[in-house]
Amino acid sequence: MQTNFTPDQLADPHVAESEQILRKCVHCGFCTATCPTYVTLGNELDSPRGRIYLIKDMLENGRAADAEVVTHIDRCLSCLACVTTCPSGVDYMHLVDHARAHIEKTYRRPFINRLTRAILAAVLPYPGRFRLALNLARLGRPFAGLMRGAALKPFAAMLALAPRRIPAASAFAKPGNYRPEGERRGRVAILSGCAQPVLDPGINASTIRLLTRLGIEVVAPEGEVCCGSLVHHMGRAEQALASARTNVDIWTREIEAQGLDAIIITTSGCGTTIKDYGHMLRLDPAYAAKAAKVSALAKDITEYLATLDLPAHMPRGITVAYHSACSMQHGQRITLAPKQLLKAAGFTLRDPAEGHLCCGSAGTYNIMQPEIAAALKARKVKNIEATRADIIATGNIGCITQIATGTDIPILHTVELLDWAYGGPVPEKLTGLPLG
Repeated sequence: MQTNFTPDQLADPHVAESEQILRKCVHCGFCTATCPTYVTLGNELDSPRGRIYLIKDMLENGRAADAEVVTHIDRCLSCLACVTTCPSGVDYMHLVDHARAHIEKTYRRPFINRLTRAILAAVLPYPGRFRLALNLARLGRPFAGLMRGAALKPFAAMLALAPRRIPAASAFAKPGNYRPEGERRGRVAILSGCAQPVLDPGINASTIRLLTRLGIEVVAPEGEVCCGSLVHHMGRAEQALASARTNVDIWTREIEAQGLDAIIITTSGCGTTIKDYGHMLRLDPAYAAKAAKVSALAKDITEYLATLDLPAHMPRGITVAYHSACSMQHGQRITLAPKQLLKAAGFTLRDPAEGHLCCGSAGTYNIMQPEIAAALKARKVKNIEATRADIIATGNIGCITQIATGTDIPILHTVELLDWAYGGPVPEKLTGLPLG
C-alpha cells in the first residue's frame, strides 16, 4: 500500500509505526474470509481491509475522526483473526489501537455513548465496584425491556449478561503467598484480575491449588491492578498505560526480590495485553526495559503447565468441546497446549466448526455492540452444540460469560478441569451431573 505522510507527521512515533504497518497491506482480502463482522454484515468497511482504508485516510490527512470511521472501528472486535490469516504480516492490532486512541482524542461521541463508556471504564476494572454493580443489576433487571431502544441498548445488554447469582469472594483472590506441597519446583506470580475474581473466583482458586500440588510456589502480589485491556480497547491510552506501569512495578519488585519463573495469566484477554506491555511502554525510558521483561515472563496457565511433567490419565468417558478464545489462538498463538493438556488428563476432545470465529464477547463488545454480538454467539453456540459434548472448556472469562447465556452445556475454564483431573475437587458447575 502506498502512503503519503509528511515528514512532520512521521516525526510522531505512533504515526510512523502506523505508516509502516499500512505499507505492508497488499489488498489481497484474505482477511475478509475470517473477519467475524464481515462474515456477519457483508460490508467491506466492516472488514480489516476496509478499516485499514478508513484509518489510512484519517491519519494520512491528519483529520479528526468522523461518524463513519467511528462506526466501523467500533464494530471491530479486535479478535485478531485477520492477523492470523494475513500472508503479509500486517500488524492490525497496533494499527487499530492507534486508530482508537486517535478517535478518543478527536471525536466527540453522543452523550449516551460517552456515558456508557465512562461507566464501563470506571466500574469493570475495579472488583469492588464491579461486584456492587452486579448486585444493583438485580434492581434494574425488571426495567430491561424499557432499555431496548437504540440509545439504551448497552444498558439492557449489561443487565442480560449480569449473573443471577454472584459467587462469594474467594480467599485466593486476596494478596498472599501460597507455598507448594513438597519440594519447591518453581515460583510464579498470578494475575488476580478484575472481572474474573468477581464472576468466577473458582478459576484462580483451581490454578493455585493445581500449581501448589505440582510443587510451584504462587504469589499474588499486593497492589496489582487491572491489566488495562478493557480501557485500552476503548482508546483510553493513558489510563491503560497507568495500569501497565503499576503492574510492571509490582511484578518487577517480585522478580528482584525472590525471582519469578513466570507471571501466570488465567484470562487470555489479559494475557494478550500483558504480553504487549513491552510494546505499549517502549517509548517510556523509565519502563521500556522493565515492561519488556514482564511481557517475556507472562504465560497463559496452559502455556506454563505444558512445561511441567504431568502424569498421563486414563480416559474419563467425558467429552469436552474446546472453544479457543480469540485472544488465545490469534492474540497469543496458543492453540495446541490447552487441547493436549485436556487429552493427557483423560478427556475426549472435540473441535467445534468455525473455531476461528469470535463468540462476540470481546471485552465490552457484547455490551456496546449487542446485536452483532448476539449473532456471533448464536453461531458459536450452534457449532458447539453440534459436537454433542458434555462440557465446554475455554480460557477466557469473557467467553465463558457470553457462551453460558446461550447454552445449557456447562462451560468451564480449562484449568478447572485440569485441577479436577489431578486431584482437585469437582467443579461447582459439574456437581450432581452424571459425569465420571
